[in-house]
Amino acid sequence: MAKSSSPTGLRQFLSLDHQQEWLDGKSDLPDSIERTESLEHRFKYAARFEKLLRRPQGREVLDLLRLYGPACIPIPRQTERFYWSVSCLPSTSDKPLVRVNASWMELFTLYADGEGVRARFILHLSDFTTDGSATPNLMDQAFLEQSVAAPEDLSWFFPSGPDMFIVKLRGAASIRQFIANPRALRAIRNFNLTHMNRGRNAYQASHSYSVADHMLPD
Repeated sequence: MAKSSSPTGLRQFLSLDHQQEWLDGKSDLPDSIERTESLEHRFKYAARFEKLLRRPQGREVLDLLRLYGPACIPIPRQTERFYWSVSCLPSTSDKPLVRVNASWMELFTLYADGEGVRARFILHLSDFTTDGSATPNLMDQAFLEQSVAAPEDLSWFFPSGPDMFIVKLRGAASIRQFIANPRALRAIRNFNLTHMNRGRNAYQASHSYSVADHMLPD
C-alpha cells in the first residue's frame, strides 16, 4: 500500500479549515512567541537596512510593512524566512525598496516614486472578476477603483500564466486603503496562502531580519 504523502507548506502548521477561517477573517491564528533567527544572517543585510532608513521613503516603507505583515501573512513568526521572506534593496533591475516572497513567487513589492512610494501586488485574477472566473474581460473595474484613495493611483495588467493578476498602486494612502478593504485583503491572503502552501521559500538567503522586525506583530 502506498504511503500517504507528508503535508507541505503551511499544511504542516495549519489545517485547511484553519487556513480557510483566517482567509475569511473569522479567526486569528496563534503564532509562535519566539523567532528562529541567525545573527550572522541578520548582520549580512544590516548595512542595506541602514541605507533604506536613509531613503526619504524609508519610514513610510516600514509603516506599510507593519500593516501588511500581520494582516496578510499567516503565522508570520512561525513561518519567517523558510515560508516567506522580505528582501531589503534587492539587486534586481526594477530597483525595489523591499520585496516579499514565498516559494518561487513575488507577493508584494514597494518602490520609490519620487519622494513617495508605489506598490505592486501579484494576485489571483479570479478574486477580482464579477463571476469568480479567471476571465480578463470580467474583471471588476468598479470594485478596484473603489478600493483605492483615487482611481488615478491604480493600474493593472494580466501577466502570462493561469489566474494571474498584477495590481499597481501609487501613494501610501491608496496602498493602505487597498490592504484595508475586506475583499482586497481576502484576495491578498488567498494568493499568499497559495504560494506559502507550495513548499519552502526559495528566497531564504536574501531575508532581512531587520526589515522583518517591523512586519511582525508584538
